Amino acid sequence: MIEPPKILQTTAQPVAVIHVTIPRSEIQKVMGPGLAELKATLAAQDIVPKGPWFTRHLKMDPKIFDFEIGLRIDKPVTAKGRVTAGELPAATVARTIYHGGYEGLHSAWAEFGKWIVAQGHQPGPSLWETYLTDPAANPDPSTYLTELTQPLLK
Repeated sequence: MIEPPKILQTTAQPVAVIHVTIPRSEIQKVMGPGLAELKATLAAQDIVPKGPWFTRHLKMDPKIFDFEIGLRIDKPVTAKGRVTAGELPAATVARTIYHGGYEGLHSAWAEFGKWIVAQGHQPGPSLWETYLTDPAANPDPSTYLTELTQPLLK
């Protein structure tokens, strides 16, 4: 289930990211270790993340995930290993909150995409998901909240 979507203007946000390109089937193998690596690198540089983690999908391909695992930051990160500095762009976006387990994200995006087109907008080539619920702190997937953000071309 998604909440009623909104159109809004975002500001650029500095982030620290790990870029990953993998077959779609490997997502569960890389997400946890990638997030742990990112958090450890930030902690070693005395950088406290500003908010929950996210994934920014750079290209949409049914077989390949080309994405960044990221955390918002408010001071510069020094590149180390796979961790680099990045930015969530300033953009006009459509945004909603999805309620439920990660297995339902594909359906939530489909519903959200239909709403975007019905409003006369054209989705951009990338998108991001911000994971508002920490599964380690709350193991009930029915209570998970994921913010879906779709930059718009028009």
